Amino acid sequence: HDWYKRHPEIDDEEIVTPLFGIGLPRTGSTALSHMMGLDPATRILRVWEQERHCPPPEKATELTDPRIAISHAGEEGFQQVVPEVTGMLPRGVEKSQECAHVLMECFSSGPSFELFVHAPTFNARSIAAEYEPYMVRAYEYHKRVLKLLQWRCPPKRWYLKTPVHTYDIEALLKVFPDANFVWTHRDPLRALSSVCSLIYHFRRAFVDNPNPEYLGHEHRDYWTKALQRALDVRERLGEDRFQDVYHRVQIVDPVKQVREIYAKFGWPWPAEMESRIAGWQEEHPKGQHDARPEFFALHPDAVAEEFRFYTERFGL
Repeated sequence: HDWYKRHPEIDDEEIVTPLFGIGLPRTGSTALSHMMGLDPATRILRVWEQERHCPPPEKATELTDPRIAISHAGEEGFQQVVPEVTGMLPRGVEKSQECAHVLMECFSSGPSFELFVHAPTFNARSIAAEYEPYMVRAYEYHKRVLKLLQWRCPPKRWYLKTPVHTYDIEALLKVFPDANFVWTHRDPLRALSSVCSLIYHFRRAFVDNPNPEYLGHEHRDYWTKALQRALDVRERLGEDRFQDVYHRVQIVDPVKQVREIYAKFGWPWPAEMESRIAGWQEEHPKGQHDARPEFFALHPDAVAEEFRFYTERFGL
């Protein structure tokens, strides 16, 4: 607020046709956002600037900003507290961060808070239909953050992502009416098992005896609703504003998936993009993550039936 007060011209910044990543969690969306961020013409929400928006970053010092070192120290501490998570996510403080962390500043990203606490009432409230006005205000704040970050530190073509957007596309569109979407897909049983395992490991560092079966139940309920709501919006908006990315394809041919995104939305393909993606793959080999669905009471037949509307629609 103080920076906007002293520099009202920040509000003149425009966020034009941002591209938002949506879909189930654990579908390769973090890796995809890292690869999309390899293009110098694309702006991503980096970990270090997401953690500390102010003072707004400047292009001349974006690689030497002292907040980068602070975030590195925080990352080292994080790995000591939750070492099991290290191999589950591609990480790096100069890499992209989820928008959920900005929304959390408005207490408007219920599923993200559950990484650390068991808060079923808060989560239920955050996904209730009557909560949408609060989400609109959260996205308005999100937009102010993006304007601040791009003000002195272009480029201004944003690629943003968090699975939380999947539930709140209606609210998002009221603030970013020209937004387009990349929808990442994976078999729901594998995706749910993986996200429940990730949250379980997080919670064990902060909560005594987290309940794995409740995690499974909670996420089945949340993500069936989220996907159905997203599909309803997609039917209304039409296919032109959505591009699908499949986890099974991305892990073997990420260049193909990224190229298809560029082609869909008319982005020029950089000459060195393919080699950049290959280099990123070498630096970030696929981690090993043993997620057991039965531990979270995720029964294959039940999950298949609940998500049939989704798996049949996208051939999963």
